[in-house]
Amino acid sequence: MPGENLTRDEARERAALLSVDGYDVSLDLRSAIGEDSGPGPRTFRSVTTLRFRCAEPGASSFADLIAPSVTAVSLNGRDLDPGEVFDGSRILLEDLAAENELVVDAQCAYSRTGEGLHRFVDPEDGEVYLYTQYEPADSRRVFANFEQPDLKAPFRFEVRAPEGWTVWSNGAGELADGVWRFAETKPISTYITCVVAGPYHYVTDSYERELPDGTRLRIPLGAMCRKGLAPYFDADDVFLVTKQGLDFFHEHFDYPYPFGKYDQAFVPEYNLGAMENPGMVTFREEFIFRGKVTQASYEGRANVILHEMAHMWFGDLVTMEWWDDLWLKESFADFMGAFSLVGATRFTDGWITFANRRKAWAYRADQLPSTHPITADIRDLQDAKLNFDGITYAKGASVLKQLVAYVGQDAFLEGARRYFKRHAYGNTKLGDLLSVLEETSGRDMAAWSRSWLETAGVNSLTPQVLLGADGRVEELAVVQEAAESHPELRPHRVAVGLYRRTAEGTLERYARAEADVDGARTVVAELAGTEAPELVLVNDDDLTYCKIRFDETSLAMLRDHLGALTDPLARALCWSALWNMTRDALLPARDFIGLVLRFAGRESDIGVLQMLHAWAESALVHYVAPGRRETGGALLAEGARRELEKATPGSEQQLAWARFLARVASAPGDLQLLQELLSGTVTIEGLEVDQELRWAFLEPLAAHGVADEKALAEELARDDTASGKRHQVRCLAARPSAAVKAQCWAQVVESDALSNALVEATISGFVQASQRELLAPYASKYFAVIERVWSERSIQIGMDVVRGLFPSLQDSVGTVEAADAWLAAHGGAAPALRRLVLEARDDLARALRGQACDGEKGA
Repeated sequence: MPGENLTRDEARERAALLSVDGYDVSLDLRSAIGEDSGPGPRTFRSVTTLRFRCAEPGASSFADLIAPSVTAVSLNGRDLDPGEVFDGSRILLEDLAAENELVVDAQCAYSRTGEGLHRFVDPEDGEVYLYTQYEPADSRRVFANFEQPDLKAPFRFEVRAPEGWTVWSNGAGELADGVWRFAETKPISTYITCVVAGPYHYVTDSYERELPDGTRLRIPLGAMCRKGLAPYFDADDVFLVTKQGLDFFHEHFDYPYPFGKYDQAFVPEYNLGAMENPGMVTFREEFIFRGKVTQASYEGRANVILHEMAHMWFGDLVTMEWWDDLWLKESFADFMGAFSLVGATRFTDGWITFANRRKAWAYRADQLPSTHPITADIRDLQDAKLNFDGITYAKGASVLKQLVAYVGQDAFLEGARRYFKRHAYGNTKLGDLLSVLEETSGRDMAAWSRSWLETAGVNSLTPQVLLGADGRVEELAVVQEAAESHPELRPHRVAVGLYRRTAEGTLERYARAEADVDGARTVVAELAGTEAPELVLVNDDDLTYCKIRFDETSLAMLRDHLGALTDPLARALCWSALWNMTRDALLPARDFIGLVLRFAGRESDIGVLQMLHAWAESALVHYVAPGRRETGGALLAEGARRELEKATPGSEQQLAWARFLARVASAPGDLQLLQELLSGTVTIEGLEVDQELRWAFLEPLAAHGVADEKALAEELARDDTASGKRHQVRCLAARPSAAVKAQCWAQVVESDALSNALVEATISGFVQASQRELLAPYASKYFAVIERVWSERSIQIGMDVVRGLFPSLQDSVGTVEAADAWLAAHGGAAPALRRLVLEARDDLARALRGQACDGEKGA
């Protein structure tokens, strides 16, 4: 049998053969506390009773289970020898009957990588916390099952836990005789079942709504976190957004929330942003803010809450058959997160964040050699794991926004309503959704799908303006281009905005036209005869998914007057377009940095400002010519100090500029200011140097040899928490010492002793842009070890190591050649591993093109 991987063909074969009637899962988690029992992994008992039917009696199949050992296996009352039927990841099932009952008694392992049942010991108080995370295929680490999304079934869980603990699962639970028993779920997929257990701090509320038929819907709400985070837990705001979201989705989906209660757990060492387990959503605990953050952070949390809530319908109620159609849940949840954020909460500018942040992720992913259609070709589980990417999420959501513009919002939502009612508790493919949208819109969805869902790549739209003798627009056209590798030209519904300066010096839109852009060149007839524009924005209001380009007049206007654009969405779109031009080596990186220094201080949208900070830092590290880096860094630090001093005391802008200064500080004077702010010998009116900001200041001090191990130990004593420990590990790894780097490498690459969160922190500290020479020896070591790391470690840790340690700071042709040599010599390596290396290699080659552009004379 193969290892832990599962192919699409195997899953299809099993789904054609089997149907599942139900699971009873009994877990004994009392072993979670106490001393470790020995050298092997800490384990818990898992007993699964699985009832299923077989379409071909006498046939053979298999169940999935990843466990250190199996005590007993029984099939239809017949005891099987675990040594013969269990190979470490699968249980062989032979001579199946028409109706079957499988009972598996196993010792499963607690996880330290965030996959399966994760066990976390809080260093602050020694308390133990457990939670599960399964997507795409890790429930088999906790109980025996058929691990594929289209074999749905009802689940009943019962859990024995240490005394004093509370346990939660998808259904409502009760404690009786020392056992937590949970209500049977509706038919759901294995990967969205869930167990959370421990001494969590738990807050309750409830949601009520009258349904159209006059019945009253009541949903119990709960929210939880570690006890150590309770003082910071703003559960009221979590519940506010939750209720607003439930109102919005009930209003638009016309299908009552189907899963009873609605708990939300903020858990430690989480690999993802969140996971949509019905009735028991899990989030990374970093969404509980220990220090002052900007409204962008609260908006981000609200967006994730709503994204996961949308999954209750798109993904949980109706689920894709296989991971090829992952977009059927993730693209919709990503779109609905922004759609409901703007429509239901205080974050009415959510589309600005979407245009500026989410789409940047999509544009990057869609230009990698690994780009793929939104409906992807997912051969196996390793492919599936890597396809939780910018294409599936952000491009898919962007395309859905384009679809709403194409078919109309009413037709789109009516299609969703029919989709839920037609396929409730079932599984679907692409055609199932397209058919209802065709019904409601009258549009040819097959042609739309071929262009948008079944091809890869991003198009560029550029305006062409021809002026007449009278100085007015004689003709305005939009030119569409595509990359050679993905030549598809798509139909775009766009708004074209024309802007001019006013007498007050602001840059305002004075004309707008919507048009269907199709083919290589489209004339926008409606704009003929208008006054000559100083700026043409070809995707105004961000209706479509494309890279915006500018004509020469528009680009010159932005260079001098970008800050004069009064519309925040238009400004965000221009910033995004300029960043794409920088990445495409069409705009020198130092010019982009100059624009940030000149205009970012005027940016009113805090999320856009923070994105500009991230892009400016990336431009400096990756796209500025090497000979200009020192000057560019000094200019950014000088600009950050200047804006920090100018910012309104106590404002979000002040906090954002303080954090940005910490990211770019390298000169002695800047590092001294950070030290003085830490010690309190210097203060800036309104700037509260709380614990999180202290750690932000300490990282550059550690990276430049100013803060030593003793200083970092003293800081940990101030903040002896799980969060503090992660910060300290990152800062320790950042120190400019060959011995430190060697130790970090050994901890991450040669050992699996660190948890997933500490692996992430170590890699983050290890890779410092100011330490290129110190990190140079690890380039060759990287290519020598990654195949072994991939084979020996869990896929999550493997991804963290392969992505995080790629020698991107060794930005030379030699590193590109080393990556090419590895790819050429390892054609038989796991496709997912090759994809990660190929993506990192492409990013590096892009950086070199950007550096060449920045270094050109007179550029």
